[in-house]
Amino acid sequence: MRSNEEHRQQLSLTLLFTGLVFLFLLLTTLVIVVVVLILMRKGVLQLGRGNLNTTGFVLILLLISVVAGTAITFGIGRFPLRPVNDIINALNRLAAGDFRTRLSFSGPLAKYPVAKELSDSFNKMAAELESTEMLRSDFINNFSHEFKTPIVSIAGFSKLLKKGRLSAEEELEYLDIIEDESLRLSAMATNVLNLTKVENQTILTGVSRYNLSEQLRNCVLLLENKWSKKNLELNVDFEEHQICANEELLKQVWVNLLDNAIKFTPDDGLIEVAIGEDGNSIAVSVINSGSEIPEENRERIFQKFYQADESHATEGNGIGLAIVQKVVQLHQGKVEVESGKGRTSFTVILPKDLA
Repeated sequence: MRSNEEHRQQLSLTLLFTGLVFLFLLLTTLVIVVVVLILMRKGVLQLGRGNLNTTGFVLILLLISVVAGTAITFGIGRFPLRPVNDIINALNRLAAGDFRTRLSFSGPLAKYPVAKELSDSFNKMAAELESTEMLRSDFINNFSHEFKTPIVSIAGFSKLLKKGRLSAEEELEYLDIIEDESLRLSAMATNVLNLTKVENQTILTGVSRYNLSEQLRNCVLLLENKWSKKNLELNVDFEEHQICANEELLKQVWVNLLDNAIKFTPDDGLIEVAIGEDGNSIAVSVINSGSEIPEENRERIFQKFYQADESHATEGNGIGLAIVQKVVQLHQGKVEVESGKGRTSFTVILPKDLA
């Protein structure tokens, strides 16, 4: 069902084009009247005096109408069609990849609400495409570099192992490095595949009721190797909570949020996981100590490929939070971010029972 705003815009456009058509008709009528009066004054047209019968008079009026209407439409029609031509040209440039294209109207049309809204919407779309293209380009460069680094490490240490003449400790050390780099490659590839999967998903399937608290504890244990290396304190003291959701997709949410918290928490820092219920809603908060997210970056952190802190770029590929937001939206929920006083909190609010 169309909203009142859409009806208002449609009515406004209808009135605009109706006014243009009325203007053409009015000008055409005025030109015909003037031409007829001139011809009658000069004696060319003298209806009722034997020079011209009614049929001939009507035919001459019809001819004058066609000629005058065509001339006026050709002459004036260019002005209302000029904005349409500007829109087409701007769309063609945008389709060709020129994301710096911007649309602006001049003259009285610039003050017309619908025209202003059209240009604002177009420019916003172009700016978003330009931003996404820049992020995509940066991501490809960074991802290519990050993907190449572990491959080079794996190849290098494999060659050393093939040569032999290594102590048992050295062999184990090199094998550990190969294992870590392989897991790093796997994690990067998995994140890209997961993002592609959830982006193409419009209907939530595989919904079941399960223990959310147990799932969160398992995700914490899954990342134990990462937080134990930094000697982080994990506070996961919460009661048992049930939820109706896609278990596999929500697991990606908790893993990404916890991994993000671990990445940005300094050594010996603190990470807290809290669960609360309010009516039919359930909220999960992942809170970490350490660096804060500037207010101007909080909306952009959910964009694909965006990384607010480039110093940690080698530890991720900027798509974890994009996955989080998409999965939460599929569950009809939302994600809230708070950051300040040395703490950052990501809170996921979900319905306990999906309609």
